[in-house]
Amino acid sequence: MEMLEKIRKAYTEYVLENGKQPTSVFQFAKKLKIAEADFYTQYTSFDAIEADIWLAFFKDAKTTVEADETYQGYSVREKLLAFYYTWIELLKAQRSFVVYSYGRLKDQTKGKGLRNMTPKTPILIPFKDEFFDYARDLLAEGRESKEVEPRPFVTDRYPDALWGQTLYLLDFWIRDVSKNFEKTDSAIEKSVNTAFDLIGRSPLDTLFDFAKFMYQNK
Repeated sequence: MEMLEKIRKAYTEYVLENGKQPTSVFQFAKKLKIAEADFYTQYTSFDAIEADIWLAFFKDAKTTVEADETYQGYSVREKLLAFYYTWIELLKAQRSFVVYSYGRLKDQTKGKGLRNMTPKTPILIPFKDEFFDYARDLLAEGRESKEVEPRPFVTDRYPDALWGQTLYLLDFWIRDVSKNFEKTDSAIEKSVNTAFDLIGRSPLDTLFDFAKFMYQNK
């Protein structure tokens, strides 16, 4: 773990000081005074370091909220709000690096947006995979508590919608110039509330149930 953290810290400092990745693993390892082979026991590339950092942001936020006893008593909507608020707070501590890495990600998607990630833009993939697991667990809990309404052909897309929301909030925070990023807090609250208003039970669901009942009992 010590070697892994040493490499991550040195990499973060390098890209912030130089605005780009090191020229080669050999030169980076030499500057760090470790063998090149030692680098490869931890990471296969510089992009792998960035992917690990993004994943760490997510895991740290999830661990932090789940360690709070009050979190366990929250509704699913409140749990997602708590996660986003905590995640953004963690990102603030390394905003310079996040802005740098996010800029690279946008360049790699050639302006098409982060939702259009391909195997050539793998930096967020580990984070995305872990987030989808988290989202599926929340949604399953929401179905049990009746906060989430199962809908044919749509329910399976809910995790994708929450991932899209996550990317939206990340982009919003990157561009936010309000004092202490107050507008981001509002964006989190409004987007999560809107999402759960849409995936929760609505008058249309009641109407559908009634129409189904009438059809079955005509």
